[in-house]
Amino acid sequence: MFQGRRLCVATMHQKEQVITPILNSTLGVTCFVPQELNTDQFGTFSGEIERRLSPFNAALAKCDLAHQLTGCDLVVANEGSFGPHPNLFFIPANEELMLLRDYKNNLSIWTSVLSTETNFNSLEISNANQLGDFAKSIGFPSHGFILLSADRTQVRKEFTTLEEAHHALTELTKGTGRCIAETDMRAMNNPTRMKLIEELTHKLVTKIKSACPSCKTPGFDVIRVNSGLPCMACKSETSSTRSLVKGCLTCRYEELIEYPHNKREEDPMYCNYCNP
Repeated sequence: MFQGRRLCVATMHQKEQVITPILNSTLGVTCFVPQELNTDQFGTFSGEIERRLSPFNAALAKCDLAHQLTGCDLVVANEGSFGPHPNLFFIPANEELMLLRDYKNNLSIWTSVLSTETNFNSLEISNANQLGDFAKSIGFPSHGFILLSADRTQVRKEFTTLEEAHHALTELTKGTGRCIAETDMRAMNNPTRMKLIEELTHKLVTKIKSACPSCKTPGFDVIRVNSGLPCMACKSETSSTRSLVKGCLTCRYEELIEYPHNKREEDPMYCNYCNP
């Protein structure tokens, strides 16, 4: 379905460095990046523009914009989110979503990945020593950081040396004596995030290459997770996965996969009755 077609990578932050080689070699496409695409209009990590869309809808908006700008009918876009892990609340996490949109065949294939391997951080600072410690903690200079005024109305970034950042620190702390240092989460300034985007691209390719057994449409994957694995002690249903449902978003064909983790019973420590 994709062999020999041009594929537009909807990015302005150099994500094509890891996306293009993978998609070119595995899908047989020819990737390119549009020159005048402004994806920042859908939100910036530094806060100048608030992201008002969900990660999926932000990626879709990027695809639509690239499609309109270039006329290319095959587009891929990525959207990242950062914050506390949904289950490990005190650990920062990076969630990445990638969407392939085929306008010719009216097909959308997407996947996501959640990782605690991130240097995402934000800290209020007031002096050069604190700035130096923060920069070291996030991996500067291989990883970038930004500085914001205390009210977040002023932003300084693209630092190549700490000396440059010291000048911005002096400027931003005038009046309040403090400012905010944050990791620059833009992909081109964050190799840790770029590595996760590379991992996500491989995951997307795996999903694309999984064809529906019924209609052969790419993207046949898990659409539902059913809990209810029984406790080995009391036999009551637990919240652990009992089965998965793989489905096709085109013809609606589905397959049930029982006991996907090769477990027919769950340890009582995960049972709400045996271990409330």
